[in-house]
Amino acid sequence: MILKGFKEKSNKNYINFQLRNRVVSQSNSKVKRIGVLFNAEELTNVPVFNTLAEGLNINKTNVEVIAFKSQVDKEEKVFSPTYTLKHLGWKGNIKEATLKQFLNVEFDVLISYYKNDTTPLKLLTVASKSKFKVGILETDERINDLIIKTEINDFKTFTSELKKYLNILNKI
Repeated sequence: MILKGFKEKSNKNYINFQLRNRVVSQSNSKVKRIGVLFNAEELTNVPVFNTLAEGLNINKTNVEVIAFKSQVDKEEKVFSPTYTLKHLGWKGNIKEATLKQFLNVEFDVLISYYKNDTTPLKLLTVASKSKFKVGILETDERINDLIIKTEINDFKTFTSELKKYLNILNKI
């Protein structure tokens, strides 16, 4: 139990270090690839991300989606791929190869679609090599480049606001 607390603290230190040293991309390139990170404990309707691709006029094959859940039971059916706390190590270390691969992709936009302020989700967002990060988490403004204030289940509003701001920023 004490080790979990130390692990959490080491990951929070990693997040703060990464955010202090983050260089925000000044690229005005058009959005071609989107990554989506969501909390499977908050959102169960995953097909909404297909409508996101349609709304932004992006091919569905250029949208990669991963889920995070703190713990998954053996009999439980979850979205694939879903990652858990066991895939995260100390000091921001990612243990799972496919999760590392997802985080190393330089998406044009990474959508962090979660409302709960949890260290593992913030860690995954910070570890991403994405050029532009969009989220709905309002508690830590340093993590995302654009925060769209909406409820977790109001995906229609989120999509329309995202499209509006990406147009303003000349990204679509």
